[in-house]
Amino acid sequence: MEFLNDATLLAAGHALSTLLQFNRLIFLVFGVVVGLSIGLLPGIGGLTGFALLVPFTYTMDPYAAFAMLLGMASVITTSDVIPAVLFGVPGHAASQATVLDGLPMTKRGEASRALSACYMSSLSGGLIGAIVLAFSLPLVRPFVLSIGTPEMLALTIFGVSMVSALSGNAPLRGVVAACFGILVGMIGTNVATGQMRWTGDILYLQDGIPIVPIILGIFALPELCELAIRRKAIAENVQFSSREGMRQGVVDSFRNWFLILRCGGLGAILGAVPGITGAVTDWIAYGHALQTAKGAKQSFTTGDVRGVIAPEAANNAREGGSLVPMLSFGVPGGAAQAILLGAMMVHGFIPGPDMLTKHLDFTYSMVWSIALANIFGAGLCFLLSGQFARISTLRYTLILPVIMPIIYVGAFQGSRSWGDLFVLLIAAVIGWTMKRLKWARPPLILGLVLGVLMERYMSISFVRYGGQWVTRPVVMGLLALAALVFFKPLFTALRSGGLARMRPSGKIVVKPEDLVYVFFIGVGIYMLVTAQSWLLMARIGPTVIASMLVIAGTFSLIYKILVIPAHGAAAPAGGGIHMDVSSDHGEKLPNHVTLMRAAKFFGWFVAFLACMSLIGMIPTVPIIIVAYMRIEGRESWRLSLILAACVTALIYGVFDQIIHIPWPPSLI
Repeated sequence: MEFLNDATLLAAGHALSTLLQFNRLIFLVFGVVVGLSIGLLPGIGGLTGFALLVPFTYTMDPYAAFAMLLGMASVITTSDVIPAVLFGVPGHAASQATVLDGLPMTKRGEASRALSACYMSSLSGGLIGAIVLAFSLPLVRPFVLSIGTPEMLALTIFGVSMVSALSGNAPLRGVVAACFGILVGMIGTNVATGQMRWTGDILYLQDGIPIVPIILGIFALPELCELAIRRKAIAENVQFSSREGMRQGVVDSFRNWFLILRCGGLGAILGAVPGITGAVTDWIAYGHALQTAKGAKQSFTTGDVRGVIAPEAANNAREGGSLVPMLSFGVPGGAAQAILLGAMMVHGFIPGPDMLTKHLDFTYSMVWSIALANIFGAGLCFLLSGQFARISTLRYTLILPVIMPIIYVGAFQGSRSWGDLFVLLIAAVIGWTMKRLKWARPPLILGLVLGVLMERYMSISFVRYGGQWVTRPVVMGLLALAALVFFKPLFTALRSGGLARMRPSGKIVVKPEDLVYVFFIGVGIYMLVTAQSWLLMARIGPTVIASMLVIAGTFSLIYKILVIPAHGAAAPAGGGIHMDVSSDHGEKLPNHVTLMRAAKFFGWFVAFLACMSLIGMIPTVPIIIVAYMRIEGRESWRLSLILAACVTALIYGVFDQIIHIPWPPSLI
């Protein structure tokens, strides 16, 4: 333990005393406030935050500058749980898994408990990440140097294998959804060959479809559509008072301390691997909790507090882990960290051995910044969580008009073009259909995030190592682990004799929901056929994935139509869990009523686009808000105008005046 020598401890103590000086601490708190504010706005991530704050840091004291930047980055994933838990709207890609149990808890009237558990696990995870960063910096060099492209490829394959854990009682459906997500991620220009894939003559598609509008469309809008269909408050019966709920959430976190420790360590380790984003980390942590927590397969996705604790601990721990390769080797984990690296170099700090010798006190000031930011951030959220929890009891005509325009603007951050809003609408229709017909949506997003990385790492691995990349020890271990995770449902069914109880039904039963299979299989066949005319390196990935989609979809459809359990009722192999937020709200509406209300919800979206194309984004916001509140909820003119003015002022002040977004062109 020679790294814990007197010089290291002295540097850590000096860094803390330097950071606690008022003129530096105030910038840390300011960064925390900015980060919490960014976390509340869907689609506005750390990249925007860094782009806003970095220009102000060039003339600042370096300790204060990086306290502010790291304070902002460390707490974005703390506050983005608020829209995820209250409305089912993931603030960013890294809070999708939190929706699965957070929203059902809110519907049960346990919003304050869910938020409190999120904050406490985020705080604990952030501290774990800071500890991992502090202790691993002197030791990490051999570990990071051993990670090559083959290891990255094996890790992404392991991530994709989690679809079996995230598909609940329908593993083949999960494979279909994941393959569809991977294929969507492949749309655009192939990096290795320059081949245009499925772009047609549409310029928007050539750079690929941005992930932000897809995530908001698949996860956020379907939940808001369900709210519009129900026409009630999200939570009608509050189980806890704000104070009781907050206390219970803290107790839940302490009771599951070992889960927080495991998921925090997992998040920190994954954060140290460049290219593994928060969108992947939270699903791996959620899958780990699902597989290891007692009784999880019966209670997860129905409002189990452990389902919010696990991903939140991993997300915040990831921030500390991601600084390890950046400080040791100058390898940023993403675009946001690349900006942070550039700011470091402007201040004269070069990543490498100097950060562990000459600039050791500055390095430990970054560790302390992350730790203190998590403490401040969680404290501020605890103070406000009681007020936030009350939002869930408001009627839907006050919630939807506020959230919807912010989601539209957040989706527009993808590439800042009209295409983002069209993608948002298409993804929303697909996401709502999947939700209603019990197709798990998490595998689709996991495939979308990991598919592009997997193809890139695969091409580099084959070019550089040939077939030898498979024989590397770490790769073999990760691939074996991936195979074990992927085939576990099949092994479970074989061991329990589940397959033996199945028999042909003797009659063909086709239901309207089977058209979803037709859609996915049709897309797979189209993409498979069109890919065959491309260059070899550009068509290998699409050919393999599209073939898997068609085969898995066909087998699943045949099984659903021709085979039934011997006793007539469905007996899911995955323990009965449906890996998504349920659409069942206690009262069953007729199908025609559900479809009419859903069509009206999406009609408001189309009306927003039409109005925006005529008069522009900012003027459209108050018009649509007032129209919605007056027509849908018969709200008073006074309340409608006040709410419209507040939301418009927020969007204009933040997005137009501060971030300076170039809005889409309009006719007038």
